[in-house]
Parts: sequence; C-alpha cells; structure tokens
Amino acid sequence: MSEVTTANRLAAPVLYFEDLSVGMEFKSAGRTVTEADIVAFAGISGDYNQLHIDREFAANTVHGERIAHGLLVLTILSGLSTRVSLMLALSETIIGLAGLECRFKRPTKIGDTLHVMLTVAELSPTSKGKSGLIILHRDAINQRGEVVLESIWKLLIKCRSAEVS
Repeated sequence: MSEVTTANRLAAPVLYFEDLSVGMEFKSAGRTVTEADIVAFAGISGDYNQLHIDREFAANTVHGERIAHGLLVLTILSGLSTRVSLMLALSETIIGLAGLECRFKRPTKIGDTLHVMLTVAELSPTSKGKSGLIILHRDAINQRGEVVLESIWKLLIKCRSAEVS
C-alpha cells in the first residue's frame, strides 16, 4: 500500500489490486431517504410513476404509501459506497466499472435510513497482469436490518506492477 500526499492534506492510502483480499467487509454511514429525494429524482429521471409521486394512488397499493424509485435507491447505495474507506483508497486505481447486477428485495419508503455493507467477493487478475477484476457485493440495508437492494459490482483496478512499468 502506498500513500498520496498533497499540500495541506493528510496522507491517504492508495490501494491496488494486490492489496485486496476476498472477505474484506466495510459498512457505510447511513442516509435517510426524504420526500425531496424522490421528487428530485423524478424530475431528473423523468420517472413520474404514481407509486413514487402520488400519495393518494400509493395509499391504495400493496405498499400503502409512496416508495422510492429503485434506481434512486441504487444511486444512494452508489453514493454511500464512495465514502467507504475501501472505495476512497481505490479512487486513484479504479480503471472503470465492468458490470453491475441488481436485485431489488423490498421497497424503500420515505423516512427509511439506508447504509451499505460492502464485501470483496472475488478477485481475478487479467491476462496481461496490469489490472485485475474485483467483484464487490454491495447491499443496501434499512434501519430495521432488512436488505432492500442486493448488488454486484465488477470493477477493473490497476495492479501495482502497472505503475512501475
């Protein structure tokens, strides 16, 4: 592990593919989903589905109230993940997102507080040895301990040897 130091900033660790191991786990801070989040997301995405924005309509559904857009929950999960120490340490070595799978398990309602559990699930070096594919399980969990979203993220990460050559 190396460190990056810039003027007036604390040294931050920089992690490479070789620094990771399967089973590493990290928990994010929490974030409460608000009505403003849902309204703003509807405006940005153009998704004005009544289940998200119409209180009277949503009251008569199986949910009994408005729920957050699934993609809003995924977006919040993504944002919370960027603040996890692992992702901060990988920020300089991430080459890109190679894949994403999601499974929406239960609704997220206005007032629910979500946090993310992030686990390094698999590590696969690429054939040229200059990068590696990491598979991260990122689960969004509400204040009741219920998983609302399961996701698998595949990220391409630099190897330390790529920095030397």
